[in-house]
Amino acid sequence: MAEKILTGIKPTGQLTLGNYIGVLKHLHKEVERGDCYYFIADLHALTLPIDPEVLRQNSIDLACFYLAAGLDPKKVTLFLQSSVSAHAELNAIMQNYLYMGELSRMTQFKDKSSKMKESAIGLGLFAYPVLMACDIVLYDASAIPVGEDQIQHVELTRDLVNRFNNRYGDILVMPKAEVRKVGARIMSLSDPTVKMSKSDPKGDIFLKDDLKTIRKKIMSAVTDSGCEVKFDQENKPGISNLLTIYAALKDISIEEAEKEFEGYRYGDFKKAVADVVCAEMEIFQNKYREILETKAYEEALREGAKRAQAIANQTLKRVKNAVGLLDIE
Repeated sequence: MAEKILTGIKPTGQLTLGNYIGVLKHLHKEVERGDCYYFIADLHALTLPIDPEVLRQNSIDLACFYLAAGLDPKKVTLFLQSSVSAHAELNAIMQNYLYMGELSRMTQFKDKSSKMKESAIGLGLFAYPVLMACDIVLYDASAIPVGEDQIQHVELTRDLVNRFNNRYGDILVMPKAEVRKVGARIMSLSDPTVKMSKSDPKGDIFLKDDLKTIRKKIMSAVTDSGCEVKFDQENKPGISNLLTIYAALKDISIEEAEKEFEGYRYGDFKKAVADVVCAEMEIFQNKYREILETKAYEEALREGAKRAQAIANQTLKRVKNAVGLLDIE
């Protein structure tokens, strides 16, 4: 049986070069491995306040980004999470098999809720790892490409699968997180000790930034007082981040990138990084604009939702039968 690979991106904020390198750039290559399910996690976007028009536009942009990154909608299943009702229905069942103690230990929940008044923390924010687990198990996915910050959620899903299968038999497929070695974590250009994360206009390269802005941000990137282009995350976080970006876009190792820049001055090194980033982003942005203008994303999402619904409903039926929910067709 073909391996099933699944990943989703939440349409909140503008996507960055970090999202492109960590996820988007490599998704089309997964088709060779097995059946690919890629979705827009729009239900997850509701866990924090978001303007409806912003959510709609972000969802359109994300669909275009997926396709601009090389995904063929005939070879992969691309869909909106909210278009497949099985996600919400399975969530209503599985919330009974994950516990409040487990959910309260989720790092992302603790980080986000610590910045909010307790009275403003919605149930969805607390329980969204349940929905994320449902996203995964619905498609019998065994491989889950994620960023490092999402590994904890996949591990929680594994706990859920173990717990559910131990109780009801072999119902759900065990997933495993996959993180790329090069480019897994792209840092802010203005503060290379923190991740590039949609919220720092100076330090983040957004996928919709014009090429002039992208080049300016890279040339202004924080480095250090030295002069050697060397990967050293502790003492040279800025240089290390730029080397990571370069290596990831060129599909080479960090060591190969270091050798390439032996004897380079920082200014020349930054220019070389900017050239590579701008060359790739120009191609990507041209494809994005074409897909947006022709609305090619609409047919891709419609057909993807049909295929996703058919697969998800099979899993949902297995789960409903296992837990004793009466099935009258």
